Amino acid sequence: MAVYPASLPVVCAPMAGGPSTPALAAAVSSAGGLGILAGAISTPDALEANLTELERSTDGPWGVNLFLPSARIASEAALADYRRGLEPLAAELGVTPGEAVHGDDAIEEKIEIVLRHRPAAVSVTFGRPGRELTRRVHDIGALMIGTVTSVAEAEMAAEDGADLLVVQGSEAGGHRGVFADDPTSPRGGEAMSLPSLLVAVGLSVDVPLIAAGGIMDGSGVVAALGLGAVAAQMGTAFLCADEAGTSAVHRRALLDRTYSRTVVTRSFSGRPARGLENEFAASHTASAPAGYPEVNALTGPLRTAATKAGRADVPNLWAGTGWRAVTAAPAADIVRRVVAEMETA
Repeated sequence: MAVYPASLPVVCAPMAGGPSTPALAAAVSSAGGLGILAGAISTPDALEANLTELERSTDGPWGVNLFLPSARIASEAALADYRRGLEPLAAELGVTPGEAVHGDDAIEEKIEIVLRHRPAAVSVTFGRPGRELTRRVHDIGALMIGTVTSVAEAEMAAEDGADLLVVQGSEAGGHRGVFADDPTSPRGGEAMSLPSLLVAVGLSVDVPLIAAGGIMDGSGVVAALGLGAVAAQMGTAFLCADEAGTSAVHRRALLDRTYSRTVVTRSFSGRPARGLENEFAASHTASAPAGYPEVNALTGPLRTAATKAGRADVPNLWAGTGWRAVTAAPAADIVRRVVAEMETA
């Protein structure tokens, strides 16, 4: 059975699209946890530079996450309708909606780059790891980490030889890693809460589990370990870390509690994801078609323009259900706080 590679059961989640930085992953790894860098939604050249910076910045174990390609499921008519619905807001922001292009995020080139840098672990999201990719990861001495949201997905990832599984409960912020459930459902299939999912997956597969979803403090980590996990993956807890690349708009919305709750929506990217329910999410969740990365490309110019203008009403503000406990501090301090809380939980 695989050995969890870090000394502390704290994993910094990969948060693609800005928050994940080499400095953040390095700080968590240097503090004794496992920092995982997001490799998705960036160019291969940017990934190469980020990995070079990360490996120079820490002697601790670190990992990289990749988005596996999604199937083309959105209809041209649905995408065109959604694009037309975005045009008034786009005009207000001085941009035009993007083109609904499908792509694979240069996955093969990115895999080659990641393997050259020899991380301690490679994690994948949006698909089963696959036996061939798992073999290649094992060939460089790294661990394969799959991301699962159901027992069926966990069994598939285990069959592929995954060494660890990130078990992502419904409480998790950002994209749900669903790949076996109905992709056209607004929520990507029926999501299970983390405690229920941990127990169900633990009874079904003999693979070490990393709990993910709404964990913000040491008591949450202890609870996850008590349900059989070997570690807890925390994303929202690190969104306002000094080293995170989270935008000022996103940070303010979290720390000032600009919005009252989170919601699961595919309005921003075409995939179900949990974030603060701002005006865009409230207005477009019902009309957004399923289709990643096409919808992500459509809304990209609007989200970028609004962020630059300091507007929180338009961009995706990913956050898990525990977001009210987010703090602004150096990442190492957040890790130390969590560990201290574990000792008193």
